Amino acid sequence: GLPTRAGSRALSGAAPAAKHAPVVERLVDAGYHILGKTAMHELAFGTTGINAWAGTPVNPRYPAYVPGGSSSGSAAAVAAGLADVALGTDTGGSVRVPAACCEVYGLKPTFGRVSRDGVLPAATSLDCVGVFAEDMPQLLACMRAIDPGFQTLPAIDGVSIGLLQVSASDAITQAVSAAVHASGLPVAVCSLARFDDAYRAGLTIINAESTAAWGPLLDTGMVGADVAARLRLAAKVTAEEVTQAEAIRQAFTAEVDALLALHPILALPTMADAPPLLDEAGDTTKLVSMTSLVRPFNLSGHPAISLPIPTDFPYPVALQLVAARGQDELLCAVAMHLASTLKPY
Repeated sequence: GLPTRAGSRALSGAAPAAKHAPVVERLVDAGYHILGKTAMHELAFGTTGINAWAGTPVNPRYPAYVPGGSSSGSAAAVAAGLADVALGTDTGGSVRVPAACCEVYGLKPTFGRVSRDGVLPAATSLDCVGVFAEDMPQLLACMRAIDPGFQTLPAIDGVSIGLLQVSASDAITQAVSAAVHASGLPVAVCSLARFDDAYRAGLTIINAESTAAWGPLLDTGMVGADVAARLRLAAKVTAEEVTQAEAIRQAFTAEVDALLALHPILALPTMADAPPLLDEAGDTTKLVSMTSLVRPFNLSGHPAISLPIPTDFPYPVALQLVAARGQDELLCAVAMHLASTLKPY
């Protein structure tokens, strides 16, 4: 009965939905009550959550900072205590980044594991429906509702963590390292040679698929200035660049799989630095690097989760965990364990 407008004035005339998406139907069947639809970065094509037409959610715990995009309202609603859980979508970090900005838990499942029927855009090789929650038990309950195949969490005895060396601020790197080592699980420092290449390839694929989905809306003249600028830039991606990006996808996925065969969980920061301040975040094209540490795992399709790390920093800090494709339960089991060991840093 409600239209899906994707936060865009260009879709303000959309017809009301005739039925729930399967992911929503499963929540309702499990006893959840829909409290409302949340705001988002227009067309899910931005990292800040700033939306001049639909409104920008306030980051409840760090109001001077952006709430993150694109599923900004979902993260903010959970952080504000308005909802136990919320759904979002993650194409290049759009569950994990707002979860990090708003200091809640955010899971991107294995690509294709949770139904995307009824989700915009319809065609994607990156996007996943994910979950926000205030804590791990509520996140797990929601996952069991939306994914009928979600199994009992496995034991994690002997599971080792590969602590990925990535480019991030010294303060965040140290906080993440301390959180991982506090887990009591075996930890080994490691790296992924194609990590930065995967980030760039992921952007190429996102640009190509977003152009196909949303490019025609530019003719309406009603797309917001920030997203319109990104779409015009995205339209310059060539078929050859997409072919090269797909080759990187294949090589990077194999590299991640090989590392996960040694260490079933990988750990790294969710964001490389503090989120941008609201009053400095108007130009989305300059802030795409907010996703530098999350987008590679959209390209590869691996499940990933963001956990808040308690610190005395004036901005939020989050830890990201990654597991093999299909190993969402192991990922959540380790996340549950780490959540219980996290201490203020």
